[in-house]
Amino acid sequence: MSDLFARHRAVIPSWVATNYSEPIEIVSGKGCRVTDEQGNSYLDFFAGILTNMLGYDIAEVREAVERQIATGIYHTSTLYLIRSQVELAEKIAAISGIPDAKVFFTNSGSEANEVALAAALAHRKANQVLAMRNSYHGRTFGTVAVTGNASWKASSNDPFGTHYLHGTDRQLPGYRNLSDAEFIEACVADLRALLTAAVHPSDVGALIAEPIQGVGGFTMAPDGLFQAYKEVLDEHGILFISDEVQTGWGRTGETFWGIQAYGITPDFMTFAKGLANGFAIGGVVGRGDLLDGIRGNGISTFGGNPIATTAAGATLDYVLSHDLQKNAAACGAIVIDGLKDAAQQLKTVTEVRGKGLMFAVDLADPATGKPSPALAAKAMEATRQRGLLVGKGGLYGSTLRMAPPLTLSEAEAREGLGLLVDALRAVDAEAGA
Repeated sequence: MSDLFARHRAVIPSWVATNYSEPIEIVSGKGCRVTDEQGNSYLDFFAGILTNMLGYDIAEVREAVERQIATGIYHTSTLYLIRSQVELAEKIAAISGIPDAKVFFTNSGSEANEVALAAALAHRKANQVLAMRNSYHGRTFGTVAVTGNASWKASSNDPFGTHYLHGTDRQLPGYRNLSDAEFIEACVADLRALLTAAVHPSDVGALIAEPIQGVGGFTMAPDGLFQAYKEVLDEHGILFISDEVQTGWGRTGETFWGIQAYGITPDFMTFAKGLANGFAIGGVVGRGDLLDGIRGNGISTFGGNPIATTAAGATLDYVLSHDLQKNAAACGAIVIDGLKDAAQQLKTVTEVRGKGLMFAVDLADPATGKPSPALAAKAMEATRQRGLLVGKGGLYGSTLRMAPPLTLSEAEAREGLGLLVDALRAVDAEAGA
């Protein structure tokens, strides 16, 4: 055990997870590559959990932040006008697709989801929420309550009632043999039954859903499900919150916001992660009348501060001016198609899925077919040894999930694919597959 890891364990809570049997300290980075304290270089396919969206040491972001720091103003709070905050809000409102949108900035995705839930429940005068099974929305009190993955629930105490819908759980016996259309029909029937027998529609504030479930292992509902759900919600005036913390800013390749792939406009979209390329920021963009409807006084001490919003403005400008959504589609196709081809010869890999630069691999014991967290852990060690950083997740902790910086080149996509496939083949061989 390294000295720093021992010190970490002594003062950081035991539930704060670290990757690898011997965790690494990342000390420098450039582009899509980082270097650890021992001088080992890695191609980064996880980007600080999708947060270093442009990669490392991006001049446009660094220089914008340095100009702001040079003013001597790092912080003022929302009690004063912040030009970079207003300019960023204008940009996000304009590209949100939400009519008459307004934006409130926070420090994290968890806090952003809390704001959206507060606005929805206040508007509806409701105390119930709909959420998706296998979802993750944060680690604060309200967001833990709507998270549909029990392993991420720190407490069973809930500030409101939550009812979970089907959508990404097609492995269940009742659904696994259904077509997309049949599955959607069954899910909608279940929602209607829920709103008839289990909870009164007028008591429900909103459905909160990730277009692609992040911590859940990049699982996703079939095309058409959210549109069908929204038709039912609209019958009762129930609002729709799209959690775009991991799917926003063109990462999926096909659309700029993940929910746009489903052909609907939500009432709110929450965001965080990559917007400021590593600086802490989050927020919610939503209908102005709904955000205005949160009663009581409100400010944010750190949310939307000059440093974070300056970094975010420069990051968003870079994403748009370099058409990184198009790049995500092209580079993602290289990796996803290559993984699917390789998986045909890998007995431990049960599924490859993803959109754009957001893709995942499920690992299972070849003897039993059951999800295998142990094999996923071995695969992570194998990729690190080969100079590639990846993440892990899924309902059973048996999924490798990857989301490289949106600036990934096609050459780096092929390089990462090769390292990943080589690692998976080694794990496959060791498992006796």
